[in-house]
Amino acid sequence: MQIYLDYSATTPTRPEAIALMQQVLAEQWGNPSSLHAWGQRAAVLLERARVQVGRLVNAPPEAIVFTSGGTESNNLAVMGVAQQYVNPQHVVISSVEHSAISEPVRLLEHWGWQVTRLPVNPMGQVHPSDLQAALRPNTVLVSVIYGQSEVGTIQPIAELGKIAQAQGVLFHTDAVQVAGRLPVDVQSLPVDLMSLSSHKLYGAQGAGALYVRPGVELVPLLGGGGQESKLRSGTQAIPTIAAFGIAAELIAQEMAIETPRLTQLREQLFDRLSDVPGLVPTGDRWQRLPHHASFCLECADGEILSGKTLVRQMNLAGIGISAGSACHSGKLFPSPILTAMGYGDRLAKSGIRLTLGRETIEADIEWTALVLKQVLSRLAPELF
Repeated sequence: MQIYLDYSATTPTRPEAIALMQQVLAEQWGNPSSLHAWGQRAAVLLERARVQVGRLVNAPPEAIVFTSGGTESNNLAVMGVAQQYVNPQHVVISSVEHSAISEPVRLLEHWGWQVTRLPVNPMGQVHPSDLQAALRPNTVLVSVIYGQSEVGTIQPIAELGKIAQAQGVLFHTDAVQVAGRLPVDVQSLPVDLMSLSSHKLYGAQGAGALYVRPGVELVPLLGGGGQESKLRSGTQAIPTIAAFGIAAELIAQEMAIETPRLTQLREQLFDRLSDVPGLVPTGDRWQRLPHHASFCLECADGEILSGKTLVRQMNLAGIGISAGSACHSGKLFPSPILTAMGYGDRLAKSGIRLTLGRETIEADIEWTALVLKQVLSRLAPELF
């Protein structure tokens, strides 16, 4: 029995997207910048996808810039703002950002920029008053992740965005985990920049988008032919972008049914594991991504029973989950997300994440809970 519960890492490409990619590769492979019929057929597909992705977040198509994925979108948002300034300025991020934000910001810091990393509460949420206090006259960008991929917590983006915009500061959010799982409307949300990813919503890997509010200026990362409104040079990957478009359109249609279904399955999983004393949920239980459950082991020896150990053991049982801690050169490091939330090193090495998707059913939840309990009873009998 094979059960995939790592949908926050990537989702399986849906059949409609695969079929469209095959069609494009076989029949509509032209360069969309070319003026002849072959190029224009590709250009039609490109602009159709721009409309489809825009509709997912209620953005005008001209505000959608296609990229290679969420990482590039995040880098374009951060560096596209920063490179407008000759002298170092000030940026604000949360302490629980994805590395696609924290690493480019670390580079800015190396270049002399001032960086404020907002603290989070034990549930992983930023308090709006901390952002208000962090803003300075030279603050040029605030970036706060919308839904945290490791612990599932959703940030108060509307409040945070209002605070930034009231001070004339650009506001970016990484919505890679949220778009397609919860309704997102950039016309009502006070966001200037928003990152999206195809393979998080059943499109193909290798495509993403950055929403850029009309009037917001960015410096491109790549020099070249000036594609994507001169913000992202390079011939667009039409097969993957077309797949992104159809996936965005279909997930928008399914969200009203799929989101409550996933929420119910998530709660079922939390309930089935609630009687394991040392298995502690992480993140906010209710202000949470609908498909996301995460835990750490309160009684575990982080060097012996780590999150990665549990991932390997569950994989042997045919169940795919993920861990938050990192392993480099044989040494296990605590999760920076759990550390920022106040967890000690031992607990921060024991985090696991189970994320659900379109193919997840109730039987999968029941079996997964049973297997995880069996694994824990064997590896950590003191919990039982």
